[in-house]
Amino acid sequence: MIRVQREDFDFGQEVAALSAGNKGVGGVCAFSGLVREMAGETEISAMTLEHYPGMTEKALAEIEAEAQTRWPLEKTLIIHRYGRLEPGDQIVLVAASSAHRDAAFDACRFLIDWLKTEAPFWKLEESEKGASWVEAKDSDTQAQARWLEKDQED
Repeated sequence: MIRVQREDFDFGQEVAALSAGNKGVGGVCAFSGLVREMAGETEISAMTLEHYPGMTEKALAEIEAEAQTRWPLEKTLIIHRYGRLEPGDQIVLVAASSAHRDAAFDACRFLIDWLKTEAPFWKLEESEKGASWVEAKDSDTQAQARWLEKDQED
């Protein structure tokens, strides 16, 4: 399931829904990303996330479908917020349920790694110095590359 929304979400409720009524689920793994107060040495007062409706949902659906082809998953969930957010606010939730914990852990990590590099969101950070667009991070590209390396090993 994919949702791109302005409003906040209830982490516990969303994660519980991944196994509700399904006795075949042996593990649920979830990750929630939050707006940080600091970016390096800069104190962040807010972050505005922008996206293109339609294009964003399509990209997230492709990421979700890729995870479902790689692991035996019962359900997956991607929720990504947009709009103006402040430090401590939830930005994203990725979660996966499976009969086995390894699949849930791997799928959850894969979902966030690919989301960070492939999802079409633009982030504008606000600070005392003004506003600036967030550049892609090498660490995010390296996290995604691990999955590509695993593909070549298999």
